[in-house]
Amino acid sequence: MKRILIAFLLAAGLSSAAHAQDIWMSKNAEISFFSKAPLEDIDAVSKKAASAINTQTHAVYFKVPITSFEFKKKLMQEHFNENYMESDKYPDAEFNGKIADEADLSKDGVYTVTCSGKLTIHGVTKDYSTKGTVAVKNGKMVVNATFKVKIKDHNIEIPKMVTKNIAEVVDVTVNAGYEPRK
Repeated sequence: MKRILIAFLLAAGLSSAAHAQDIWMSKNAEISFFSKAPLEDIDAVSKKAASAINTQTHAVYFKVPITSFEFKKKLMQEHFNENYMESDKYPDAEFNGKIADEADLSKDGVYTVTCSGKLTIHGVTKDYSTKGTVAVKNGKMVVNATFKVKIKDHNIEIPKMVTKNIAEVVDVTVNAGYEPRK
């Protein structure tokens, strides 16, 4: 995970020490999803996502291990990883994007922003855009966003016998706390 973040930072031209204060890191970002279906609601959460934001270029990166999602029912977690997400074959979900707004994220404040980029889930990359909030206060940053993912857009197959148990569109929520890279 750390190697991926370093590769992102280098690719974004962020490796010099002079720019260290521009990079904000989150090592335990929380990503959750909720599926509301006729027969059953399903929700899961991961607190193991890694993320980086460059406050100057507004580049945003997230990576979450698929197996880190925890469910209330152990059997759901097993089916999620083995049957639907094929986490052995596709171990991570990644987002690489940019905040479109001109908010000065180096200053304290609460900013409503739009973030657009590419989300890769289950080996399929799609364009996404969502609104969220960025709150900066006393040397800390918190990001919150919610967006919808159509599971068929990412070639996730749901067997017909459980189609009433799993929604076609899943709500994804991101809550991440950041600190400047040192």
